[in-house]
Amino acid sequence: MHFSLRFALCLPFMALAACEDMAVANDPAARAELKAHRSCIRAVEKHTGVSGGVINTTIPIVETRQHIVDLPGIAPWTCYTDENGAAKQLIETRL
Repeated sequence: MHFSLRFALCLPFMALAACEDMAVANDPAARAELKAHRSCIRAVEKHTGVSGGVINTTIPIVETRQHIVDLPGIAPWTCYTDENGAAKQLIETRL
């Protein structure tokens, strides 16, 4: 009974995660943006050794292919990607 209750509680979250991927499946620009976000988060986490990175959506971005990654407990990082969405340059942002 305990296992089935846990599964029933997790099922809506799994469905939401699947819907997010399906929503961007038909939009090439959204797919490229999502790929760039994931690439930047992975690159910053690998470089710093700190997990839990998220893309900052509150700071306005002026340049194309530039993403700001927030990590818990340390300064944010700016990530530049190439035209394919792969992280190419990381810069620590000091405020």
